[in-house]
Amino acid sequence: MRGWARNDEVGNVMTESGENRELKRILVVSQHFWPESFRINDICDSFVEHGFEVDVLCGIPNYPKGQFFDGYGYFKNKRQTVNGMKVRRCIEIKRGNNSNIRIFLNYISFPATSIFSLPYLMRQKYDKIFLFQTSPVMMSLAGILLGKLKKIETTMYVLDLWPENLYSVLNIRNRMLRKFMHSTSNWYYRNTNKLIANSQKLMELLKERTNKEDSHIVYIPQFCEKIYETSIDDAELKARFSETFNMVYTGNISPAQSFETVIEAAKILKSKGYNDIAWIIVGDGMSKSWLEGEVQKGDLSDNFIFIGHVPIEEVPKYTNIADGLFACLSKIELLDATIPAKTFSYYAAGRPMALAMDGEIQQIIQESKAGYAVDTEDSAGLADAVAKLHDASEDERKAMGESAKKYYFKHFERNLNMKKLIDFMFDDGGA
Repeated sequence: MRGWARNDEVGNVMTESGENRELKRILVVSQHFWPESFRINDICDSFVEHGFEVDVLCGIPNYPKGQFFDGYGYFKNKRQTVNGMKVRRCIEIKRGNNSNIRIFLNYISFPATSIFSLPYLMRQKYDKIFLFQTSPVMMSLAGILLGKLKKIETTMYVLDLWPENLYSVLNIRNRMLRKFMHSTSNWYYRNTNKLIANSQKLMELLKERTNKEDSHIVYIPQFCEKIYETSIDDAELKARFSETFNMVYTGNISPAQSFETVIEAAKILKSKGYNDIAWIIVGDGMSKSWLEGEVQKGDLSDNFIFIGHVPIEEVPKYTNIADGLFACLSKIELLDATIPAKTFSYYAAGRPMALAMDGEIQQIIQESKAGYAVDTEDSAGLADAVAKLHDASEDERKAMGESAKKYYFKHFERNLNMKKLIDFMFDDGGA
């Protein structure tokens, strides 16, 4: 696909040689899409930038608060055009209060209703189908069925490993149900033509589960939007946090992020006299109310600041005031095979990191010299990592941040990895 550019004539592209070719058309299937803040938005924009016509099959935006966004509902804005992309929204049950039953209903409603779009999709002509697989894995159902019925190659970007990621949100102990979820998840992975993994470990795991050939599975990191590379100065924000050592978190607040580890680390640091640390939480999610309660119980209200959800364009204002960036994961079987999306945006921000995560990320942090990574749920280790950042000189922290940025442009940068993704999708040699 290299060397293609958009032409003003809709339905065609012009190659570098001047040859006029029919515009390639991609169907994207993702339960989550704009105005929700997911990386699929940027991937779709990039498809358009590279000269593709894009249709999107998605749900009704209600993540993370569980309520439909303004202007959306069961009968509102079901068909849209967004940045030149045709968007078709299927009914899904909103997450509501994010209870187990509401999340379960949300998870099953989109794949169930998406199949009613098949008669319409069958009449369309698509060159490729792209499946953006966060949770649930079942969200890809309509895309897989369409691919089989019309013999269109499907490519799934696996970002949440199922059913392991499910267990980080819902406490499922029943052995038979877990076995059923494992076999169901494997069906989706095996019935997709090509798989993209966001870590080397996940790629190897998917090979074992699917027995796919090497040419049908590739590792591409979950690259972030270019906006995260920027540094936005906000004088008011700088003044507000000028007297504190600022540890910043950006992203979703859910059980998978193990904020229990953060709370315990904050208690340890406070007991050791690190009273100037501000834990700044930029984001929202199903565990936010619980976290606010734990902060109060732990007498940490002076140390934790909840900013709430902000548009991604504003995130660099907060990473810009960060002395360090932090994140954790819960200890769930094989959850360490995936690397959280926020890790890549942290690298783009060019700030030192303190992470409590098992798996590949520890090697990456060590190799890039971008901060410290300790074991999952190791609150003492996280406290020690934050203390090291606190006690380091400004020049030392700056050097870590510069190392992170350098590593980002070499391995994680958006345009570099988007090209890999498109080349993999449209390489028909091994399909």
